[in-house]
Amino acid sequence: MSTVELTKENFDQVVNDNPFLLINFWASWCGPCRQFAPTYAKASEHHPDLVFAKVQTDAEEELAAAFGIQSVPTLMIVRENVAVYSQPGALPAPALEDLIEQARKLDMDEVRKSIEEAQSKG
Repeated sequence: MSTVELTKENFDQVVNDNPFLLINFWASWCGPCRQFAPTYAKASEHHPDLVFAKVQTDAEEELAAAFGIQSVPTLMIVRENVAVYSQPGALPAPALEDLIEQARKLDMDEVRKSIEEAQSKG
């Protein structure tokens, strides 16, 4: 599957329409972003059931700010409208594959329960 370009205009719809979404926050001037791009593209081919998206942070400053993106590349995984992973840094292909498999195995009922418990204590 090709990678979806996320903008502030389509972000909510893409997130709401897709139960499993990987988002790569990147910038054209960023060397590690350019190095990570082929790895991300290849992973999207290996996982056609998932949606791979990109946010060009220079063009979408509001989106980057809304998610507190302070360094690029930053990879975020959103499952069922819950951000389950967000970490800066380019990943090698094996680490990205491992991360995707871990995210697939998450019990989202348990994740939501943990979030609710943490918020009630807060």
